[in-house]
Amino acid sequence: MNKKIKIKRAFLAAFPHTLPIFAGFCFLGMTYGIYMNVSGFPFIYPMLMSLTIFAGSMEFITVNLLLGAFHPVQALLMTLMINARHLFYGISMLDRYKGTGWKKFYLIFGLCDQTFSINCTADVPDDVDQGWFLFFITFLNHMYWFIGASLGGIFGSLIPFGTEGLDFVMTAMFIVIFLEQWIKEKNHTNSLLGLIISLLCLIVFGAENFILPAMLAILGILTLTKSRTEKEV
Repeated sequence: MNKKIKIKRAFLAAFPHTLPIFAGFCFLGMTYGIYMNVSGFPFIYPMLMSLTIFAGSMEFITVNLLLGAFHPVQALLMTLMINARHLFYGISMLDRYKGTGWKKFYLIFGLCDQTFSINCTADVPDDVDQGWFLFFITFLNHMYWFIGASLGGIFGSLIPFGTEGLDFVMTAMFIVIFLEQWIKEKNHTNSLLGLIISLLCLIVFGAENFILPAMLAILGILTLTKSRTEKEV
């Protein structure tokens, strides 16, 4: 197959999967750009940070770190704590990223919550190259965030903006992704396990600390379940 046709086919297959992210990332990215603007930073800051950091929640926190006293160790520990979940994302994607060649480096860099949700669960059509499909999912989501942050940084001072209800945008995106996956699934066992484990961890550890224990428990149980299934087969 011609390389250009292969790339175009992968792009067209990946693009519809990213539409829910497009709305959320552009809106939330603009919010981040506006926040940087009202905090006294020129537009180049959110533009470059959205390209090089690409870690939404950490980018918001970085604003306060830049405004305060310089504490590199504190910044490192905070970054590790906030993004520790990516360790589990990476482990989950080991098989998925095999054979992607040079694209693997960008796939690792661009792995955020929403990209992980899509790349981990999307069914790649048989006539579409998986490596390019995963690349375009990652690249498009990255560009949505970059465009939103850049527009917010450039036009932030000109736009009257209210932030009420803003914290629900990311939650709404995950609900859409989950429901889409639920509809596609023939067997809802894994989804139900994830919900039950998350609820139990929320009760035990509280809203501030339940994410990492929940992800660790889900990863462990799904790994055991997968191993037993493979042995039976």
